[in-house]
Amino acid sequence: MKRLWIIGAGVCLMLAAACSQTTKQGQDENTNAVIETIMSRRSIRKYKQVPVGRDTLDVILECGINAPNGQNKQSWEVRVVDSPELMAEMQEAIAKGHPDIPPQFAKGCFRDAPVMVFIARDPSYDFSAYDCGLLAENIMLSAWSMGVGSICLGSPVRFLQDNDACKPYIEKLEFSEGYELCLCIGLGYADEAPDAKPRNKEKIKYIE
Repeated sequence: MKRLWIIGAGVCLMLAAACSQTTKQGQDENTNAVIETIMSRRSIRKYKQVPVGRDTLDVILECGINAPNGQNKQSWEVRVVDSPELMAEMQEAIAKGHPDIPPQFAKGCFRDAPVMVFIARDPSYDFSAYDCGLLAENIMLSAWSMGVGSICLGSPVRFLQDNDACKPYIEKLEFSEGYELCLCIGLGYADEAPDAKPRNKEKIKYIE
């Protein structure tokens, strides 16, 4: 009798798990938290000047480093700057190193985000740039799921690397020897709610 009870309980557990899995697979896209996060996230260019707590950043960054990466090489390094003074110094150096660029553009290249995440790649691994992209996407999506806006930036990468005035700040980031700055991500609480820009679905094709 006891054995029959155990078998019956096991069957019930398996049926419950199957029902749960079926519900998950058949979940409506309008109630799927991952899809909602992806579809609602926007690039934010105006931020409230409110710090993002390091506990929150820790969660976001841990999500980032759990992105897929080739052969688990983890061919990236991440440096976080949340000091307003240091960011102001970096932007001053960018303006100094690029006198041909309008000062407001050079000094505003971080979009006034309260946090800047600098991502470097290991160029000795062919796919490290892709790994950095996957890392960045995880950071931005997890941030949005926690109410933190983001923007992926390329111009600060070029501005910081092509002149001597900014060299001390690249060194201050203390990337490992041989690593090169690849991406910057601004993080902060959004002070705008931009509409989604249209996407061309014709770029997607099924091949028979």
